[in-house]
Order: sequence, then structure tokens, then C-alpha cells
Amino acid sequence: MFVDDTEEVRGAEGLTESVSAVAALDEPTRRRLYDYVVRHPEPVGRDEAAAALGLARQTAAFHLDRLADESLLDVVYARRSGRTGPGAGRPAKLYRRSARQIAVSLPDRRYELAGRLLARAVEESDATGEPVRDALHRNARERGARLAAEGGGEDVFRLLERHGFEPRREDGAVVLGNCPFHALARAHTRTVCGMNLHLLSGVLEGLGETGFEPRLAPEPGRCCVRLEPAA
Repeated sequence: MFVDDTEEVRGAEGLTESVSAVAALDEPTRRRLYDYVVRHPEPVGRDEAAAALGLARQTAAFHLDRLADESLLDVVYARRSGRTGPGAGRPAKLYRRSARQIAVSLPDRRYELAGRLLARAVEESDATGEPVRDALHRNARERGARLAAEGGGEDVFRLLERHGFEPRREDGAVVLGNCPFHALARAHTRTVCGMNLHLLSGVLEGLGETGFEPRLAPEPGRCCVRLEPAA
């Protein structure tokens, strides 16, 4: 069994958070502090960072806390002396690189999702002998169903909008104005468009949406899949 445990920030709220985090690094002192912390394998204290960069301790503390507020740094508490028990003093506030990954892409791209689906298909094919393409289509359909289940009751239009497909209605169909796998789809059209078709099939199945059927309909400037009214 393969488990996808990566947290993915989605939708307008997630984009706002990511932009805010990236913007926080535009301040020169804050960027210097961030670079200093991430170069160290062990958590860094305020005094250490201030001394290394020639800053007042209060200035370093302010910017380090701002980086932590933006989830660019994690805060941990530890006694640097190694002493424990009564008289050991309060633990120091330390900073280290956050485990969160931040990316801003306009228009929305989901290459990590595609990479995970493709890697999982290769691994399962190697383990079971199932053809890679069959494994990819099955995993994509299952992932689409999970996206629907995680949608909290959203309809298909809202869910596709939140996941970067830029849906719009056209003559009863739903046209997808953006392909989240654009560069991959251009280089490996058959593989990636087939994956996308089964991903969206899984979304519709997971939502119990019977009013649309996903069809391959590649056109310049659009996703290769569109949702046609069900016959």
C-alpha cells in the first residue's frame, strides 16, 4: 500500500499564504537571517544569529519571529548547556529551517502530484508486473476520488477551480482553461493526458457526479480534457 502523506496547500487561501511567505524574504535583513539559519544543521539562537550578522538582538528576534510566523522557520526550545532539572534555567528559543515547502506558480501547476503518480506507477509495476500505464491510470483515478472526498461537499466546478484547472462553462460542457501538468503534457502528451483523463474520471466518480463525462479534446491554450454533458 502506498500512502500520500504530503500536505498540499491549495486554492486562493493557499496561494495567498505562499505569496506572503515569499514576500517576507524580500526584506534584506530577514533574508540574511533566513540564509544564516538554513546553512546550519543545528537550530540557531537569537544571540548567535545577531552576533554573526552584526545585528542588535532585538532586531534579530523580530525578524526571526516574522520568519517563523510565515512558516519559513520552525521554533524549538532547548537548553544549550545540556543541563536539566532545577537550576538549569529556561530553555532557549531556537530556530531551524521549516519542513514546509513553498512554491508559487502562475498559472497553477501541480508537477509534484504528477511526479508522485508516475513514480508510484513505476514502483507498483516493478513489484506486481502490472503494465506501467495501467498502474498509472488506476492510481490517477484513485487520487481523483480522494480529491473529491477531501473537497468537503464542493461541486465539481468549485473543486476543479480550487485545484488549478480554471474551469469555465461552454455550451453545456466544462472547459478547463489551465493544465496543471502543462510542461509535462507538452513533452509526454499521451502519458500525461491519459493520466489527467483518469484523474478527472476519479473526481467525477468520487463526487457521484453523473452529469458529465471526461473526454480527451486537446486544443491550444487549454487542458487536454474537457467535461462533456453525459449522454
